[in-house]
Parts: sequence; C-alpha cells; structure tokens
Amino acid sequence: MTYITDRRLFQAGTLTVQQRVSEFLQAISDGTDLNAFITVMAESAMVAAAESDRRFATGLARPLEGCVVAVKDNISVRDIRLTCASRMLENFSPVYNATVIDRLIDAGAVIIGKTNMDEFAMGSSNETSAFGPVKNPHDTRRVPGGSSGGSAVAVAASMCHVALGSDTGGSVRQPAAFCGVYGYKPTYGFVSRYGLVAFASSLDQIGVFAGCTADIGLIMQFISGKDPMDATSVECSAFRDFDPEAESAGQSRIIGRVSDTLLKDCSPEVVNVYNNFLQKAEAAGNRIVLIDLPASDLWIPTYFILAAAEASSNLSRFDGVRYGLRISDSQDTDMITATRTAGFGTEVKRRIMLGTFVLSSGYADQYYAKAQKARHHIADSYAKAFSSVDVLALPTTPDIAFPLGRQASPVQMWLSDLFTVSANIAGIPSISIPAGFASNGMPIGVQLQAAHGADALLLGEYAAIL
Repeated sequence: MTYITDRRLFQAGTLTVQQRVSEFLQAISDGTDLNAFITVMAESAMVAAAESDRRFATGLARPLEGCVVAVKDNISVRDIRLTCASRMLENFSPVYNATVIDRLIDAGAVIIGKTNMDEFAMGSSNETSAFGPVKNPHDTRRVPGGSSGGSAVAVAASMCHVALGSDTGGSVRQPAAFCGVYGYKPTYGFVSRYGLVAFASSLDQIGVFAGCTADIGLIMQFISGKDPMDATSVECSAFRDFDPEAESAGQSRIIGRVSDTLLKDCSPEVVNVYNNFLQKAEAAGNRIVLIDLPASDLWIPTYFILAAAEASSNLSRFDGVRYGLRISDSQDTDMITATRTAGFGTEVKRRIMLGTFVLSSGYADQYYAKAQKARHHIADSYAKAFSSVDVLALPTTPDIAFPLGRQASPVQMWLSDLFTVSANIAGIPSISIPAGFASNGMPIGVQLQAAHGADALLLGEYAAIL
C-alpha cells in the first residue's frame, strides 16, 4: 500500500483519511502478535485524520496530507513516551518534537505510533528490546531484522504508509531486506538528527521505509535539509526537483558488482537473487563492471570500534541523575551503578564496555585512532569506485531472515551487517530494494549505493529496474 496511490483516492473523495487510519489501526490491533509498536497514538491520529479530510474537502491539502507515518521509538514526539525500547527510558516523555516530526506534521502527515526496536538501536534482529522481540510478518518464527525492525514490519504488514527508522550500520536496510520493503539511508547530514537519541553520532542517520521509492522521495522532499538545531546537517537540493509521479528516464548507467570473494559467506539463495538482479539490470541497458573494494575486510572491525566508542560516550548521560530510571535504594552499589545495571540490557552493556575499552588510556591509539584512519581509507576506496561507476550493487544481507533466538554469538550477529556498515562509515546514500525470494518464501533484498549526495539517483532510477 502506497501513499502516492491513496492520495489520489483522498483527492477524488472515494476514500477518506479517517477510513484509511481506521484500517491501519485495525491492522495494528490484528497484528499485535508481531509486536511492531510500543505506543499506538490512535486518538491523536484520528484527530489529525479528520483535519486532513477537512483540508482535502476545502482544497487546502498540504503536500503530505493524510500520509500515515510510524516512527521508531528513538525519535522524539512531544508528550509521547520515548523509550528506545529500554527499561532505562520506559516512562520518559519528551517535551519537544524531533525536527523530522515537525516537518512531517507541517506538511500534513499523520503520526500513528512509535515502533519497537532493538534497545538503543543496538542489534540486528530486534530481539534486544525490553518490550520483547518483533516478529517477521512473512514468518513469525523469524526475526524482522534490526534495529528498526518495528518500522519495517509496520510497512510490510500495512499498518502505515511509510515509517521512519534510524540507520547506524544498516538498521534500516537490513530489516527492509528481511521484510520485503524498501529501506533507504540518506547521505549523512541530509536529514537532521535533532530529536534522535544518539547511538553513534558520526554514523547515525534517520531513514525511511516504504512500499515504493516514490513515497520515499516524497518524504525526503520535506524532512531533508539544513537544520539550525543540528550542526552536522547540510543544505540538500537532491530532492528539490524529485517528481514521485515521473517514470524512470531509463538512461543507461554503469553499475558496479562486487567480487565472488566478497560473496563467499553469503547463502547461495542470496547470491542467486543478486546475480539475477544484475542480469535484469544489464538487460535493461546498463553496463555491469566488476569493482574491487580493497578495504572491505576493514568494514566490520572499523564500524564496531567507532560505533562502540561513540555509544559509550553518548550513553553516559543515562545515569539516574538527570532523567529516566533511577535505582536509589540499593545497599550494595552506588545509585549510578545500580541504575545502569538495572536499566541497560546485555547488548547495550557489551557495547558500552567495548567502547570504554577502545577509548581507555593505553588503548585509544591502538584501536580507536587506527579505526579513524581505516575510516578514511574506506571512504577513499568508495570515492575511487564511484569515479568509474554510477552506482554499486551489493547484497543487503549475507543470509535471509534467521529464526528467533538462533544467533547466540554476538560476533555472528554483528556479521549480518557485513554489507551495510560501510555506507555509514563513508557517509554515502544507500537503499535496499526487494529483489526476490528464497525457496521458503522469505524476501531477499539487493542494496544499491551511490556517491555522496547522489541520493535522487538511487530513488529515481535504479530501483525501477525491477
């Protein structure tokens, strides 16, 4: 279900926004076992829907009028609890909107609720949530991916038109692939992070899930651009002339494919879908060339050192003193230690400890400083690749959605982000598109990456290949 299609119905008067919101709320209720939402904003969503209907009826509809949006629960919505799927913030209520929320509401969007996620966005399966795991709508015995699994499921199960997630190392693209929807991570800085709870500030970026690239491009027209509240945000003209109704120009481009060596740990079905995608792209008139990415062996270690280091710093604010959980009656430990012990889950503690270690005296140069150098090397390798190709195609994930509880090893879980972390390290745009299915019916995605700032290229042309 897409907003582009529904908007025509809203304008024609054959469907009301209130009817559509009611249907979405019913889908959320019927899909409670999927555990996609932490907070459902039914009452305020119906009020906003009534206002949208009034505007359509009077010819005053705004650009996103009636677009129903689900929001990952690490993005601030005023007076709606912001949990980050953690006991640390279980009852925290923010007093301001994130910039993306203000921009969506001003454009006419309807916010329907806050979606479940891995705790503090740390995870690749949506099993680390303090509110229980999210389940894949294609097979409820399997994970939806993470950390933005709730948002991916909300779109895949027709609980909203589009959903916002956050992507630190693939947390939009990986669940999009597992759930069979489009998941897009913009160029770093194109979308304000003001109101997004920070995990790793130099890697985090708010992204979008949808059923088509046209919906994503339309949303990006309004949430992207410079924000005085976020010093890392930049002016963005990439979507100024984006036309969600336009057909793909079909211009022949050069698409880079990765070597078989990089695909050696992928499941055969993922490799098969990837190769089929490239064959379709070539049949559509594009030229396929082999691209060497010499820094690929550095992607995972560089990402986890940088992300853990920044996480240990960002999460130091959750101490029981300023906001959130406070454990003050412990006789065995001090209040801060007791609060953080009770408030954080295992994966969050693991990453805080790893980050503290790589920043500690005697080890910072050995690990963190080297990771920063590796980051520049990775970015340079991408710059070289995009000097000879227009877009790079990779699998989104090495395997299909795995069963709940299967990935017992943290390292095994981290390796599921093999193909996604590099885009965050380099700050480039990337999108996962539904590309096929495994023999058991589970979706498989292909990931497209482009040069810094070339976001509209991904949304406007290559996703139309299929």
